[in-house]
Amino acid sequence: MRRRRPQALRRLVPALVLATVAWPAMSQAQEASSEFLSRLWINPGFYSLHFDRDKDLEDQNWGLGVEYVLNDQWSLTAGAFRNSDRERSHYVGAYFMPFEWQGLKFGAAVGAFDGYPHYRDGGWFPALIPTVAYESRHWGLNVGVIPSYKDRLYGAITFQFKVRFAGPASSGAQ
Repeated sequence: MRRRRPQALRRLVPALVLATVAWPAMSQAQEASSEFLSRLWINPGFYSLHFDRDKDLEDQNWGLGVEYVLNDQWSLTAGAFRNSDRERSHYVGAYFMPFEWQGLKFGAAVGAFDGYPHYRDGGWFPALIPTVAYESRHWGLNVGVIPSYKDRLYGAITFQFKVRFAGPASSGAQ
């Protein structure tokens, strides 16, 4: 007489086989997600220390931005913030940081901005911003120097605090 396997065992065996086959794929997906997050910085805008302190300019330029690291020298960036003229601005660009010294990266942000009413009627314009960056495992700071341009763009030293929620795997920093 043939013995019947218990019903629970018949259901358990296919589930175990499926889990065994799916485990490597789930592990790779988790690694890919972790890799993506380790390259993604999020920032709340800028603080601008304007050179023309006597003008009624907005120093606290709150917004939301992202920076995605491609490699040790390049990252992409985009975001929106309330600019010095108290208008909504957007930006898109890339950081090129080819030099490093004592944990600081040196280079420039290259991109485009909009939303400044006294320059190109608020339309898009190109920008090159000399930048120094410090990055630890979970936080960083970009410091940029924005030159003044006539009475249309107001020069400043900008401070952009940034965070990431998964540090790089190879980093031994904080």
